[in-house]
Amino acid sequence: MNAPSPKAAKAAKAVNAAKAATPAPRGKLKDLKDLKAVKLEIERRARLAQELEAARKAAAAKARAEKELFSRAVGQVLALPVKHRPGHRAHLPLVPPAPIAVQHQLDEEAVMREAISDEFDVESLLDTDDALSFRRPGMGPDVTRKLRRGGWSIQGQIDLHGLRREEARDALSQFIKDAHKTGWRCVRVVHGKGLGSPGKTPVLKGRVQSWLIQKNEVLAFVQARPAQGGAGALVVLLAQG
Repeated sequence: MNAPSPKAAKAAKAVNAAKAATPAPRGKLKDLKDLKAVKLEIERRARLAQELEAARKAAAAKARAEKELFSRAVGQVLALPVKHRPGHRAHLPLVPPAPIAVQHQLDEEAVMREAISDEFDVESLLDTDDALSFRRPGMGPDVTRKLRRGGWSIQGQIDLHGLRREEARDALSQFIKDAHKTGWRCVRVVHGKGLGSPGKTPVLKGRVQSWLIQKNEVLAFVQARPAQGGAGALVVLLAQG
């Protein structure tokens, strides 16, 4: 049997002390007054016993609740299967990573490079005027005039400064493609004035013009106004996406 809790032991001790402190009636009862006194004493002892029993039960219930607190908080506990116990490894299926379409990316880059050639003759399609410009066949001269006057707000730009020829070609091709997908109509392409190149001649200017003409998304372009880069940049009009 489990030993009584300290509170229960204390309650029992109090009951015994009360019994010892109250002397039992001795001899015969002399009158009705003595009978009443005995009755009151019996009732007092009964109440005291009830209170002490209630206190004992409350103390036992509290001790039981404290003992079961952890079990209630954790909930039902099930034993692990043998294979999950210490010393046994879990065998998890290996999920292979998603394949990277490297060849597809290389094919797209190759197509992008082939789409704009360095051998294209740009002179046959450029208008020679105060500001070198281009417009796709079927586009009227008012398009380049409006473009030169800022009829379309510039929505984005790319700066090709410091890039090598192939880097600049790939970057420009991707920029035009992304701008067209985004829905931009007018962009600026900065190719530089060539002040830092040998002979102080622009290296990328002619190539950028040639590359732009070969892009179907490009409807027209003009040299930028001085505030927009002047001879070192082009303002490009793109077809609607």
